[in-house]
Amino acid sequence: MFGVQITDGPQDWQIFQQEGGFGEVTVSGRCVPREGIVLKAPQVFARIVREADGRPLSFWQKAQMDEARAGWTVSLKAPAGGLYRLETCLAEENEQVLEWATRGDMRFHLGVGDLYVIAGQSNSAGYSKDPAYDPPEPGVHLFRNCGRWDMAAHPMNDSTDIVHPANQEISNTGSCPYLAFGKMLRREIGHPIGFLQTSLGGSPLRDWDPQEDGRLYRSMMEVIRSQGGKIKGVLWYQGCTDAIEGGGPTYLKRFEQMVSAMRRELGQDVPFLTIQLNRQTGVQEADNGGYGLVREAQRQAAHQIPGVLVIPTLDYTLMSDGIHNSAVSNIAMGERLAAAALREIYGKPGYPAVPEIEKARLLDEKTVELAFRNVQGHLFSYDLAPDISVWDEEGEVPAESWELCGDKIRLTLARPAKGACTAGGGWKREPHKPMPVDFDTHVPALAFYQFPVERAR
Repeated sequence: MFGVQITDGPQDWQIFQQEGGFGEVTVSGRCVPREGIVLKAPQVFARIVREADGRPLSFWQKAQMDEARAGWTVSLKAPAGGLYRLETCLAEENEQVLEWATRGDMRFHLGVGDLYVIAGQSNSAGYSKDPAYDPPEPGVHLFRNCGRWDMAAHPMNDSTDIVHPANQEISNTGSCPYLAFGKMLRREIGHPIGFLQTSLGGSPLRDWDPQEDGRLYRSMMEVIRSQGGKIKGVLWYQGCTDAIEGGGPTYLKRFEQMVSAMRRELGQDVPFLTIQLNRQTGVQEADNGGYGLVREAQRQAAHQIPGVLVIPTLDYTLMSDGIHNSAVSNIAMGERLAAAALREIYGKPGYPAVPEIEKARLLDEKTVELAFRNVQGHLFSYDLAPDISVWDEEGEVPAESWELCGDKIRLTLARPAKGACTAGGGWKREPHKPMPVDFDTHVPALAFYQFPVERAR
């Protein structure tokens, strides 16, 4: 084949991480003049144009030529946006009119925007099998497990032709929260979103912590490095396995180890956008607090580790297997996560923080008051008793009545509290009562567990 051939560089649909509003596209290859045409000084030219209207972002740029091997290389800068088309052509070095130069390879549907890594276990990998309308959209793209870029579409953790076997799923996957996340971000910030898929169903935190097994951590880092080594953030939904297997007490420490290791290796303070565990239904054995411990660790991580965000999930439904979110819930969850990113990462107004326990105290021996931050209107629990528990030195203390007062909940206990007290909300593996929601935003408070209750002085 004659003309310019691209042998190394971008794939169709690829998204490049922008820095300072620009992304760099480096491409190289070889060139073969057309038979019967002699070029005294063969020169490869390249440019990037907007696909929507064909307008070039800049004039044709000369590539650096390697005459000995008929090779060439060039780096082009493009502003955040797209979609773009990369074009190449071959002509004499000083050619002024290039519109009818010898043909060259092209790359299509390129974007400059933000890259997010998808990590975690099954609800991150996407195990929802029920239907919901969540179609693909140009400008939201995915680096698939096969090592090729594509327009993002469910299932995003498909194992067809997988090139990093550490992430190979046992069964076919379904929908996840992140396509909706990407579409909302792209709509609000105006440039493309790309995903690097690294999650695996059932994976415990030890597979992601490089100080433990770390096999999925190493695979994740290989994927990131293959795409330039710079990302905007990590989308993290994991913890069910640790909650079930007793990993809750050490979850926060091990999660911090993973976050710190990744930031050191990448040389950037990568934000982690985390999703607090949803419920697991249909479990017969007694609840040992494993889910409460992991949910509390996830809540605390957002306070103790800079750049970690967390959103609640206990208002979302599951599909038929009792542990995986429904497809409709995934869409809502992705948009809630996008709202957190728009607020904390992009500084966009109009996306309030989620409600969260701030203080708990005993007003008297039988009255506990819980105060919540980030309440825009008032707390509401659907006219049902909120899912709040109180413990003292003798065990759980039942509540005989409750009252919602703006951003506070007051519980009247069935007996006087003795000694040190703690409180929990939404801590059970399968909460049977609602977490209070902010009536104005319709967002529930984050679950909490073993939260200290102060005694009034």
